[in-house]
Amino acid sequence: MAAEPLLRRINPATPTHITTSSSSPSLPRPSSSSTFNSRRPAFPSNPSTNKKRSTTGPRSWIRVDAVSGASSILEADKLSIMRRCDLPARDLRLLDPLFVYPSAILGREKAIVVNLEQIRCIITADELLLLNSLDSYVLQYTVELQRRMAAAAEAEATGAEASDRLPFEFRALELALEVACNYLDSQAAELEIEAYPLLDELTSKISTLNLERVRRLKSRLVALTRRVQKVREEIEHLMDDDGDMAEMYLTEKKHHMLETSFLGDHPAFAYSSAPGAGISVSAPVSPASSPSDSHKLEKTLSISRSRQDSVRSSENAIEHIQELEMLLEAYFVMIDSTLNKLTSLKEYIDDTEDFINIQLDNVRNQLIQFELLLTTATFVVAIFGVIAGIFGMNFEIPFFQQTGAFQWVLIISGLGGFSIFGFFLWFLKCRRLMPL
Repeated sequence: MAAEPLLRRINPATPTHITTSSSSPSLPRPSSSSTFNSRRPAFPSNPSTNKKRSTTGPRSWIRVDAVSGASSILEADKLSIMRRCDLPARDLRLLDPLFVYPSAILGREKAIVVNLEQIRCIITADELLLLNSLDSYVLQYTVELQRRMAAAAEAEATGAEASDRLPFEFRALELALEVACNYLDSQAAELEIEAYPLLDELTSKISTLNLERVRRLKSRLVALTRRVQKVREEIEHLMDDDGDMAEMYLTEKKHHMLETSFLGDHPAFAYSSAPGAGISVSAPVSPASSPSDSHKLEKTLSISRSRQDSVRSSENAIEHIQELEMLLEAYFVMIDSTLNKLTSLKEYIDDTEDFINIQLDNVRNQLIQFELLLTTATFVVAIFGVIAGIFGMNFEIPFFQQTGAFQWVLIISGLGGFSIFGFFLWFLKCRRLMPL
């Protein structure tokens, strides 16, 4: 009898439904309301588990086509993006919105990973994958990139001369740098508008409230300066390394790979069509020739082809690196100008702090001088107290019987006290301890 409920639990009458996530558009996605209403967990879920599932589940990406500039929404998980763009997991971790990473521009074999403030995207030779967000700068980036690509496609269709012949990856990278630099510059401008009146008010009226506001302002300034310096260092690092700039030519590498794969399938055509080839391959090969001879011929052809490709690629790389370097230099100047604004603001804050410290030192010195005067006056008054104590003793002195003795005591004591007080003032003036 005990085995019957056990079998009933192992083999239930109702069929088991297994739901798997797929990125194929042909499979309909169940609505969230029906899924959660039909099956509820027996135990309350752990918040950390839900957070982990949200990070590993599919995410919404904005895909922008490199040719037409058309945008679409792409639902893909982390593994699919890694396979699609040939990226390691540590590069995708930079784009995770749940973590805060410094700005970075990474050039990989088939993609460029960009993490610049709100712009977190993956740029390839065929498309751009941008994390879907409701941020205004992300929407501005998407709309502006679509507009530029549509204008370039229209100009190419009409046969008009394009103002720039940059590949898609550089246009997307340029726009990302432009949006990031504009955002940081606007943040610096807002900080300047708020900082200068507050600092001027603090110099005229030192209060706890103004000091607290300046402290918060300085914290924001330090954080913004660190972000601007990181973007500047990334651009400077790319400009200093020609190898990294050459790795970012994804369109050229894609065309080179296509040519290599095509010429690899037709080695004889590749060698005969190469410029400057001095060996003719039109003569038929004897069937009696050994396989080693054909292998040597194919190896010779591949070496010659690789040398010619390397010469052509080195010549193109120099020209392309100069174009990319000019592009990066423009935004390096822009971000350096923003950094100079923040540096000037920091120097102004430091000058204000020095001015306030000087004011406080002056007030402290005045208090010390006043305390010194009070101490001297107290010493003089103490002398009168000593004299009064002496004359207040209860014993007979013949001097007390004289009529004008009390007046002479007061006059002599007063003159002595003023003399002592004047001597102390003269001593302090000679020592330059008190400006008199």
